[in-house]
Amino acid sequence: MSVVEQYARAHVVTDADPDEDTAIPVVLRYDPEADPRSVRVGLPGTDEWTFSRTLLEQGLRAPVGTGEVRVWPCGRVGAVVEFHSARGVSVVQFESKTLLRFLRRTYLAAV
Repeated sequence: MSVVEQYARAHVVTDADPDEDTAIPVVLRYDPEADPRSVRVGLPGTDEWTFSRTLLEQGLRAPVGTGEVRVWPCGRVGAVVEFHSARGVSVVQFESKTLLRFLRRTYLAAV
């Protein structure tokens, strides 16, 4: 089994000027030996967030999650991941195809 690491760009959802590019680099990571049921998302300037791979997968189809991580579809081609911590809330939008590609790779790595 091998570690899956995928670099992606996501957009921070804010009420800032819509013309301002809020794209950030994100690291998606899956380590089946450490925890075969979890994925990790690394945002710049924060720790990695670890949560259920199933939560990410289900969130591409319908709103899911309570507590620290919530995921829901956004339009036809997007998905939003919301992270809650003592420091506040981060809301990040991904292209669904990026997350689907990552999930596909995690299932292949777990074989």
